[in-house]
Amino acid sequence: MFGIGFPELLLILAIALMVIGPRRLPDIARALGRAMAEFRRATDEFKQTINEETRASEIRDQILSGGNLKAPGSSDDTMPDFDPYQQAQSRQESETAETAKAETDQPAPADEAKSADPTASTATDDQERKEEPDV
Repeated sequence: MFGIGFPELLLILAIALMVIGPRRLPDIARALGRAMAEFRRATDEFKQTINEETRASEIRDQILSGGNLKAPGSSDDTMPDFDPYQQAQSRQESETAETAKAETDQPAPADEAKSADPTASTATDDQERKEEPDV
């Protein structure tokens, strides 16, 4: 707390007990606790206000200088060079792309059936027959 150890705390309590008395000591301790809590709240609020003003000042300076805007609290130094989630996602995307490419390289089942049956007529064969004159 304030560099006060257990022996010092006992000494302070003993002196307070002698000066204040056993009847009023609990009431004074409660009041002191409430005052400390209020003081903490006030200092936390003050710190928060100072931080908000500092961020607003930084953003104002960036806008006036025409620089790139960044989210408050973010900087390029805090970004890790290695991001395992990003690496896993890019690996998955590349595997998906390779699988899709392999599937498009294989002929469709309908194309295989047409090439296997030489007597099957295709649309281009029908077109060629129409263009040839009957003899």
